Amino acid sequence: MDATLLLKIIAGAGALVVGYFAVKALYEEWPKTALEDQVTKIMMALLTLGCVIVLTVAFGIAGKV
Repeated sequence: MDATLLLKIIAGAGALVVGYFAVKALYEEWPKTALEDQVTKIMMALLTLGCVIVLTVAFGIAGKV
């Protein structure tokens, strides 16, 4: 097994786990309206976006040179 394939599998699995919990936390924070809750929503949305980017690279959709 190639080392890059192994790293892509590990990154993809990690992105799935982190993305799941980020979306779950975002769902739980959604009804709250305080300022710190709004900041948490933005952070969770950016974390989810980062996980999507990692998944596209791990699957070979993006990041080709």
